[in-house]
This record gives sequence, C-alpha cells and structure tokens, in this order.
Amino acid sequence: MSPIQDHPLRYLLTNELHARPFPELEVPCHAAYLAIKQPKDAVNRDRDADRAHLLDLLDRFGAQHPHPGANHFFGRMGRHKIKWESHSEFVTYTIFTTGVAERPFDPAAFEVFPDDWLEKTPGTRLTSGLLRVEQLAGDNDNIEQKLSRWFVPDGLASSRVLDDGAVMASDFRIDSAGHVRFALFVRPNSSGRRVGRMVQRLTEIETYKAMSMLALPRARELNARMGQLDAELTELVGEMNAGRRHPEATLKNLLSISAELESLLAQSAVRFSATSAYAALVDQRIDLMREQRFEGRQTFREFMMRRYDPAMRTVQATETQLQAMTERTARAANLLRTQVDVERSAQNQQLLEGMNKRAELQLRLQRTVEGLSVVAISYYAVSLVAYMVYPLASGLSISKGMLTALLTPLVVLAVWYMIRRIRREIE
Repeated sequence: MSPIQDHPLRYLLTNELHARPFPELEVPCHAAYLAIKQPKDAVNRDRDADRAHLLDLLDRFGAQHPHPGANHFFGRMGRHKIKWESHSEFVTYTIFTTGVAERPFDPAAFEVFPDDWLEKTPGTRLTSGLLRVEQLAGDNDNIEQKLSRWFVPDGLASSRVLDDGAVMASDFRIDSAGHVRFALFVRPNSSGRRVGRMVQRLTEIETYKAMSMLALPRARELNARMGQLDAELTELVGEMNAGRRHPEATLKNLLSISAELESLLAQSAVRFSATSAYAALVDQRIDLMREQRFEGRQTFREFMMRRYDPAMRTVQATETQLQAMTERTARAANLLRTQVDVERSAQNQQLLEGMNKRAELQLRLQRTVEGLSVVAISYYAVSLVAYMVYPLASGLSISKGMLTALLTPLVVLAVWYMIRRIRREIE
C-alpha cells in the first residue's frame, strides 16, 4: 500500500469516467427510446420524482434497483435491457430488445412503457424514438427498398458510418404513432459493444437536437419584440441628436427600453447558452460517426446543415442582436445622462449666481438699514442724553442748541459702535 494519501475524490472521479458504458447489443434487435423534460425550471426539478418513476418501471419487471443517488443505470428488465440517465434538464429511458418485429417500427414496441406508467410521468415527452437494427448484407438495393418503405423520401438522410461498418438512416420526422424512426444496418462482424455505441449515438443526436431546438420559438418571439424596441430606440436616438425633446424625458424612455432589454436578456441567457452547448454536442456526435455518402443520399451532416443549422443560426443571431441592443441602449443612456448632468450643472451654476446676487443685494440693503437705524437711534438717543445733561450744562451757560450739537457726534459714534459690535457677535 502506498504511503501517500489519496485525494478524497480520486476514486469517485476516476470511476465516473467508466460509469456509463455503452450497451452490448445482439443483431438483429430493436430499441424504444423516451426523453422526458419538465416544461419549466427543469434544472431545479424534483429528481427524487424521476428516480421514483424509474423504480416504478423496474418493479413491474422485478428488476434490480440502481444505487441510491445514482444518475445513471443499466441493467436487465425481464427479457429487455434498460439504460436510464438523468441529465441536467431531462431524463432518458432506452429499452433494448433482441430481435425485430415482422412489422418494421411496430408501435407495439413502445408498449414496453406501460400506459399507466406513462400517465404518471414527472414531465412531458421531449422526444421518443424507435430504432431497428439489422445485419448489413452486400445488396444495397435491398437497403434502398427498405428505406423507401420505412421513411418519407423528402428529408431522408442516410450514410455509411464508422469506416463502412454500418449504414444509418432517418428522416427525423414524427410518425403516426408519435415516434422518430432510426434504422441501422451493421456488418456481421461488428461487436455488440460497437452496435450499442452506434445506437446510443443516434439517440443522443435526436435528444440534443430536440433540446437545442427549444430556443427557436423563444428566439422568434424575441425577434418580433426586438424589432419594435429597435424602432423606438432609433427614434429616441434621433430625437436626442436633433434635440427635439427634453433630455430628461428621452432619458426616461431610454432607461425603460434598457430595463426591458436587460430583462429579456436575463430570461433568455440560460436557454440560449444551453442551446449552444447542445448544438455543439449534436455536431460532435455526428462527427464521431465518420459519415460517408450512401447511394447518393444526403448524409446526417448535410441534413443538419440544410434544416437544423439555420435554426441554430437564428438563435445565435437573436442572442447576438439582443446583447448588441442592450449595449447600444446603455451607451445612449449614458451619453444622454451625461448631457442631462451637464445641463443640470449649468442650471445649478446659474442658480448659485442668482443666489449670490440676491445675497449681495440683501447685504447692501442690510447695510442701508443699519445706517438708517444708526440715524434713528441716534436721534432719540441725543434727545434723551440732552434731557439728562441739560440741567448740568445750564450752570455752565451752555445753550440747549449748543449742547445738542456737542452731544450728537458722540452719541452717533456710540450707537454706530454698539450696532457694529452686535452684528459681529451675531455673525
């Protein structure tokens, strides 16, 4: 035993790399596939409900349960094999059965999922599919005849895959029973594990395609609303440049548009980000199949380029446009806010200048009033002092008029000094 201490997650993380082996399938065989998703807030769904739903199905066949807390499971279920996976937004069930029905893509193959069990599904069907796996004979005409009978010619995609080890085909349409059909013709020398890997790749392509397409309706809704907001924004920016409206009113409207765009961006960011991730997985899974053209038909890659990629470009363009409009509105609002601030500063400066002028006028008026107050107070003070001093002055032979004249400068100076001292104490 090595003396070094292992990281507590070493074995857990290493085992995770080997936790989802590909199923080992015999040929011929068929599979029924089901992907379930909560319509809203699927990331925060009750995963215990998903597990309980799985256990309900397993108990009907007396099958073994997965380990507690497991997010994937592969095991036998009667004469079938089941593969269950819990993803961040959805849950998938794939049930494999040896042999194929005489009727290709018989809806009865999906009856392995009981009706009452389907009714209790914690979510809605995102997609479902039927897969038929047969041996690949050397006669391409026979395969062509089967594909013509099984699929709608318009949209049919087929190709040789994995270095001519198999032929895969699908029209990616929902048939009358509600399922997407996939056909796989494999070489007799193909291993069961390789067959299982190809089948799983097909189910992953369909599931990730369906998940990524969920953003398309949202993108179309946003395009309509963004067209309206873009027209309003263009008009407001034009008015801002022309100065036809009061800046504060224009700023209020700009901030309203900016708030709505931020809200739309926040509501759509998670879905758009997930769409980019799922679209990348679709491309990756197709690349792993190493396609070659079969009998002149379009390949899966070409089908996606013509039908699927435009939808993804619409979503991507919508996300880019929404981000650009949000940034554009924010820039316009910042410019207008600066203009409003400058105008307010100018108004404040004018207001301060007016206040200074009024203060100067008040000061002048105050000084004028102080001068008048000195005169008025001195007038009465001279009279009072004259009455007090006159009896003394009469003995000195000083007339009343002369006494008043002598007292007036002294009283005026005393009153002026007293008023000035009082004003300084107040200030």
